[in-house]
Amino acid sequence: MSELPTTPLLDTIHVPADLRALKPDQLRQLADELRAEVISAVGTTGGHLGSGLGVVELTTAIHYVFDTPRDRLVWDVGHQCYPHKILTGRRDRIRTLRQGGGLSGFTKRSESEYDPFGAAHSSTSISASIGFATANRLTDRPGKAIAVIGDGSMSAGMAYEAMNNAEKAGNRLVVILNDNDMSIAPPVGGLSAYLSRIVSSREFLGLRDILRKFARKLPRPIHNAARKTDEFARGLTMGGTLFEELGFYYVGPIDGHNLDHLIPVLENVRDAEEGPILVHVVTKKGKGYAPAEESADKYHGVQKFDVITGTQAKAPPGPPAYQNVFGDALVEEAKRDPTIVAITAAMPGGTGVDRFAKAFPDRAFDVGIAEQHAVTFAAGLAAQGMRPFCAIYSTFLQRAYDQVVHDVAIQNLPVRFAIDRAGLVGADGATHAGSFDVTYLATLPNFVVMAAADEAELVHMVHTMALHDSSPIAVRYPRGNGTGVVLPETPERLAIGKGRMMREGKKVAILSLGTRLAEALHAADALEAKGLSTSVADLRFAKPLDEALIRRLLTTHEVAVTIEENAVGGLGAHVLTLASDAGLLDGGLIDGGLKLRTMRLPDIFQDQDKPELQYAAAGLDAAAIVDTVLTALRHNSTGVEAGVRA
Repeated sequence: MSELPTTPLLDTIHVPADLRALKPDQLRQLADELRAEVISAVGTTGGHLGSGLGVVELTTAIHYVFDTPRDRLVWDVGHQCYPHKILTGRRDRIRTLRQGGGLSGFTKRSESEYDPFGAAHSSTSISASIGFATANRLTDRPGKAIAVIGDGSMSAGMAYEAMNNAEKAGNRLVVILNDNDMSIAPPVGGLSAYLSRIVSSREFLGLRDILRKFARKLPRPIHNAARKTDEFARGLTMGGTLFEELGFYYVGPIDGHNLDHLIPVLENVRDAEEGPILVHVVTKKGKGYAPAEESADKYHGVQKFDVITGTQAKAPPGPPAYQNVFGDALVEEAKRDPTIVAITAAMPGGTGVDRFAKAFPDRAFDVGIAEQHAVTFAAGLAAQGMRPFCAIYSTFLQRAYDQVVHDVAIQNLPVRFAIDRAGLVGADGATHAGSFDVTYLATLPNFVVMAAADEAELVHMVHTMALHDSSPIAVRYPRGNGTGVVLPETPERLAIGKGRMMREGKKVAILSLGTRLAEALHAADALEAKGLSTSVADLRFAKPLDEALIRRLLTTHEVAVTIEENAVGGLGAHVLTLASDAGLLDGGLIDGGLKLRTMRLPDIFQDQDKPELQYAAAGLDAAAIVDTVLTALRHNSTGVEAGVRA
């Protein structure tokens, strides 16, 4: 456990009002103590580190200058919000980050009035802030809306859609572009800071407003020329022409770690009648902690670590992570097939596409945080005869659902979807859980939807996808490590829509989809110990279903249970529909009628916890399966009883 830092000034700050009572010359010490506290806390819990360290001074300056929570501060993505949480009354719980019953790793409305908008996906901050600002303007309420958006989030089209609509929010809206990759900003320094302070000052803006009013009285060609001259002159000295064209008054770039630069510019922006305003701030990920500065990628998200050395706790050796199994399997397929390409949306390491990119750099594409583009780009590749694998987390593929329907499914294009982080995801909580992909994909005509029960099955399914050219096809697999099975030397092409029997019994049938198979087998052992002969099937496919296998199981067993790591509307719903269409629910086929239960994720958004505890709470472990079967056998009613243990 990390030793607690000495923080005499931070100890006096409980809410931002306490911060605003400080003198300006005390803010540097406060920022240093805040950075030390973030490092200590994340060293204890693990979590996102580099992004939070990069915004320590910016967070301090925003809460010092603006009247939060009346002024609404909206963080984009939210994983940089740890300093914000410490300053807004949650320091006493900061070492519960991402733990069961603890603080969320992202902003969360139910957690604090200082989190006016929850965010764990990117590029939402400007849209939401326009909503806050417009509501205040329409109701004549005081308060600004401040959106802090990282340069990576600016790769998503939603950010530009929002900026194109921002003008109506007027001076109620401030957007702070946190440029932490130097991907936009030229070198910054004293001259840049001086210019930013001048052009954001009330005197400059007042003079500019007078000149603009005068220019409006001139003939339109002269008026337009004057406006363009103003934009061009400031664009030459400061940049930001794109933002000016989208209706923003651009200020920057300024050093996001220099409080003497930040404070006066933010004060000018706060008081300006010009608007909306975009402030371009340049920061460094991992600022102030040498290991994080030197290796921003490795310290973006971390395990528990030693604060002195920066050494992260290593997970015990075990089976490979699913993402790496996928990446390696795809590399092997690509060696045999030059038409295979891989696409990811800003998650090469998280999806295993980094391994593919290392082997085939010209055939790997990271499109940034742009899932909609990723899917339609893949559709275009498929239409031109390539075999694209689009590797996107389940929760992020939701952002591209219209493209999945319109550009892929309707045209029946053979795009291969590798859906990582399917099911519950532990510390990242509800925002990153892959709870809905079976539901939203298996309803689509033309789609094939698979779920890997273990890492060996994933290898077979990647091979099956590579050879499948007749329709869109998807495979889902969870976060974390595999089960430890031996990986096949030669992958097998699976028959589409065919499951496999893992155990044959007579009384109870468990129909599993995905990695709940291990729990289903444990449950079968427990039921057999109670004298209940149990069959276990790994269906492999949510669509098309193995109808022959399912009909046989439903008509020869007294109790049938489906289990999946997906919300209502997935496998269970499709099996019920099959049973209904086949007339299996009318009774009479089995003495006492067919008892069919569907076990799936409960109809709630589950908070973060250890994955095994999440699944136990969801009623999707072996104990819950046994309980569901025994409860069904105690009932004498016929027909369908579908439910999940509360």
